[in-house]
Amino acid sequence: MKMESASSSIAKEIREKIPAGKTISFVSGYFNVVHPGHLRLFDFAAACADVLVIGILRDGSYGAVVPEDLRLEAIRKISGIDHAFLMPSGPEQFIADLRPEVVVKGNEHESKFNPEASVVDGYGGKLLFSSGEVRFSSLDLLRQEIEEERQSSLNSGEGYLSRHDLSASSLATLIEKYRKLNVVVIGDLIVDEYIACEALGMSQEDPTLVISPFKHDRFVGGAGIVAAHACGLGANVSYFGVVGKDEVATYAQEKLSVYGVDAFLLDDEGRPTTLKQRFRANGKTLLRVSHLRQHDISGKLVDKMFENVSAKLENANLLVFSDFNYGCLPQSLVERIVSLCSDLGIMMVADSQASSQIGDVSRFHNMTLVTPTEREARLAMHDHNSGLVVLADGLRKKSNARNVFITLGAEGLLIHAPHTTTDKLITDRIPAMNPAPKDVAGAGDSLLTAAAMSLAVGGTIWQAAYLGALAAACQVRRIGNHPLQASSLLKELAH
Repeated sequence: MKMESASSSIAKEIREKIPAGKTISFVSGYFNVVHPGHLRLFDFAAACADVLVIGILRDGSYGAVVPEDLRLEAIRKISGIDHAFLMPSGPEQFIADLRPEVVVKGNEHESKFNPEASVVDGYGGKLLFSSGEVRFSSLDLLRQEIEEERQSSLNSGEGYLSRHDLSASSLATLIEKYRKLNVVVIGDLIVDEYIACEALGMSQEDPTLVISPFKHDRFVGGAGIVAAHACGLGANVSYFGVVGKDEVATYAQEKLSVYGVDAFLLDDEGRPTTLKQRFRANGKTLLRVSHLRQHDISGKLVDKMFENVSAKLENANLLVFSDFNYGCLPQSLVERIVSLCSDLGIMMVADSQASSQIGDVSRFHNMTLVTPTEREARLAMHDHNSGLVVLADGLRKKSNARNVFITLGAEGLLIHAPHTTTDKLITDRIPAMNPAPKDVAGAGDSLLTAAAMSLAVGGTIWQAAYLGALAAACQVRRIGNHPLQASSLLKELAH
């Protein structure tokens, strides 16, 4: 009598648990760290059939880093997965035994050889390629947000700390070293104005909301707040930006001085100082009004900016490009500064924001770190379909960046970077540390600043990512931009 194989035995057991007539969707992989890209893929696969089955490749397989029992435990905790198990054989053998109606793989596999294809075709199933919808869709994350909204403390990210053998004391030591840094920041200055209003109701003449402003608060934003963050964290900071000849510029110059930033603001008569107004009522933003010009600064101002920056780079440890695409950083200026920093051996990092405007973070070549949002990364790569890991790796190659962070809002932070010792590229994720932010406007600036400074004082990319995420979590629990303080990060680490 022929003995039943382990693969066919597991397949039979799963089939027996599924009601007759129900269809199966199957996904397999290593799943060393479950990140939002996996969650999107699982959501897509679950929508393709009645039952979702996940097969996990065993230890010893190429690409398996985390022990198989931990990987299986993590997958089984995800809502929407009906069955998860360790595969006793390769995916194609198990697929032949289970015969799922649908087999799903990430978009990045579509142009490659897929050994499962002939098996699936043989019994009339479907092999689909998708990286899921570009949207926040994890039920687990939604549930976590609801349950933790009442908590005042931040999430610690214990799993991430454990994976990279990080301790609060080692992270605190890095923060203490920030005081040794000389940081140069260059980019678009923005002043944010929050106008608190009373909502009076709807107009009787037309369908218009009627409000009554009663309080105005201004904050330095854009690259200016990046400089202020660096100064608040302990560094000696020089900041270079462009302003108009107006009272908003006067406010910004005075505020930066109070923060301790050595600010060099060039006058451009062809533009106003960028001012963004937010009209808010009952804790919600009703309307945003932006007063700005987006044209590149003139060649004359480019030369003057480069001359001023060059003088400060001689003693700098770190240069930060904080680009909001309002004209302060024409490509010619970027290339001249990058070339000079490369010659001087100065670490460079960059962020290029594209919310209401269009930007391209990949134009900043040879950075140690770039920190785009998912949308910004997709704009830079002209890629709206690939999974997050493929997207991050493509951006890394295009820009020749050493490390890539993709910020994902409520889904946290995706890190794509070389392993600390082997240099092999790996991907990890830090969940959002603040599940109930009050104002997310300054999260990316905080992340960029703290992460960059951590790298500049000799921290690993994993330490930098954690401190950057922690800084962002601290920032978004307040309305408006306030400079980070080293004491705030140290206090959170102590908890």
